[in-house]
Amino acid sequence: MTFAKKFFYDGKKALDLNQNLTAVEDTPAKEVIKQQLVENIKKLAELQGKLYAQNRYGVLLVFQALDAAGKDSMIRHVMSGINPQGCEVTSFKQPSSLELDHDYLWRIHQHVPAKGNIGIFNRSYYEDVLVSRVHPELILNSHLAGITQLDQVDGQFFDKRFEDITYFENYLARNGILILKFFLHMSKEEQRLRFLRRIELPSHNWKFSEADIKERQYWDDYQQAYQIAISKTATKKNPWYLIPSDDKWYSRMCVSDIIVDRMKELPLHYPAMPEGKQAELKQALNFLKKEE
Repeated sequence: MTFAKKFFYDGKKALDLNQNLTAVEDTPAKEVIKQQLVENIKKLAELQGKLYAQNRYGVLLVFQALDAAGKDSMIRHVMSGINPQGCEVTSFKQPSSLELDHDYLWRIHQHVPAKGNIGIFNRSYYEDVLVSRVHPELILNSHLAGITQLDQVDGQFFDKRFEDITYFENYLARNGILILKFFLHMSKEEQRLRFLRRIELPSHNWKFSEADIKERQYWDDYQQAYQIAISKTATKKNPWYLIPSDDKWYSRMCVSDIIVDRMKELPLHYPAMPEGKQAELKQALNFLKKEE
């Protein structure tokens, strides 16, 4: 079974994140995984070349996870071999005042990949149904019509946002954007160990933030928010991939394999030259050869 099938979730079955694995037994050796990543990077580079030259489709990679789950290193290791000219990584932080004056998907749409390109979202529009669900007071600062009290930010409010997101993703898919959504599923104990590492290793101190500890206190709330958001927005066309992420190297291999397998499903090819252009190429070839 491929990783694309093993970790596929389309919303048909009830989801309980507590029952989903954060670690897998009998994983390949680290060196084996690294070699697989090298091979996948070569395949991805070839696929990207066709994607860019054909200029018909785009690919959007969405990475969601709790703090310290490895999003940054995931992107660095898995996407290291692609041409940066055809790729953009966007990290969505707290909305600016300008962004708050627009609908919540406005800032997202500006970074949707152009045809022929790969876009990578390090966190995404899903923050607007995750962080804002755990901290609903944030919604009151969004200048939303009709939302003036905290009790209005309820389940019905978020159900409408799930509808927005589903429509948005369907719209992108109809316009040739392949959307691959990854949830890096990490255990609470593994997060604790990674936070300790950030504190104890001087070279990792810069990664640590007081906000990390503050948000960790909402662990159960975030698990519930993710469970609902994933369940409500997973479809056969735009599924989620729930990746066990206690072992970073294993999670990188899984994501890398899935990206390659799913991009292979696109009818990618280098553009064929029309007959007129073939004649021009032949003339140019003859001209250059005469200069030898």
